[in-house]
Amino acid sequence: MTGFRSGMAAVVGRPNVGKSTLVNALVGQKVAIVSDKAQTTRRGVRGVLTTQDAQVVFVDTPGFHKPRTELGVRLNELVSDAARGVDALLHVVDAGAGVGRGDAFVYGRQVGPAGAGARLCVVNKIDRLGHHDLVPQLAAAAKLGHYDEIVPVSARDGTGLDELRELVLARMPEGPALYPDEVVTDQPLEDRLAELVREKAIAIAREEVPHSIAVLVEEVEREEGLTRVHATLVVERDSQKGIVIGKGGETLKTIGTRAREEIEVLLGTKVFLDLRVKVLKEWQRDPKALNRLGF
Repeated sequence: MTGFRSGMAAVVGRPNVGKSTLVNALVGQKVAIVSDKAQTTRRGVRGVLTTQDAQVVFVDTPGFHKPRTELGVRLNELVSDAARGVDALLHVVDAGAGVGRGDAFVYGRQVGPAGAGARLCVVNKIDRLGHHDLVPQLAAAAKLGHYDEIVPVSARDGTGLDELRELVLARMPEGPALYPDEVVTDQPLEDRLAELVREKAIAIAREEVPHSIAVLVEEVEREEGLTRVHATLVVERDSQKGIVIGKGGETLKTIGTRAREEIEVLLGTKVFLDLRVKVLKEWQRDPKALNRLGF
């Protein structure tokens, strides 16, 4: 494969700037769950884009922030690990909310010291701005630090994504593909299923619950034309358990129905989804509990 190029591109930024939506859009398939709640991403999710002459492995990362829990510390460590030594580092900022101190914090802690092959500032959510409002946000992004490129995009409607893909592909070094052509993510199936359940739970549960929800897939049983998935939603307090289950079990049923629909598309089979809810006291602050939950 003479002339083929391949490499890694880490996607970093403060919480809720649209990193997961961007990675999904660049890859062309949903590999990372999305939500309007900050700190939805909790793992380094890899999405693989393969073209005729190049391959890029995009690494979606949790929002980099000032942590208040042991979980937050571990999520920040994930960002640091992902950003280290990649071929391109994409620093995503939110033009709609305004480029500001949170973005400067990410640049100072992750982008500036990363030693990446190329630094690109991706100014996302430009669909929320009028044309005259975009220029000040691009100027604010330029003041954050040194970038090889500043690229305005909308991950939601696709504006600027073709240019961004080409800029990233052009910066990949020559080398063989890292994954087979058909692979779009290297996440274990159990992790993908758990994340889809968590995405639906986050969307449905009340404001105080989302950060306290984790999901463990206990078992996946495959039969001809049917997949049985047994999963546990973990929360931190009894009151949260009641919220997730809902009156007469209605909230949990809705979570299961929405998750099952998407899991069936992913697996290509009918799905029986068995959901349970369990309380694990203050798990975000408990190192042993975090280890059990895979963080």
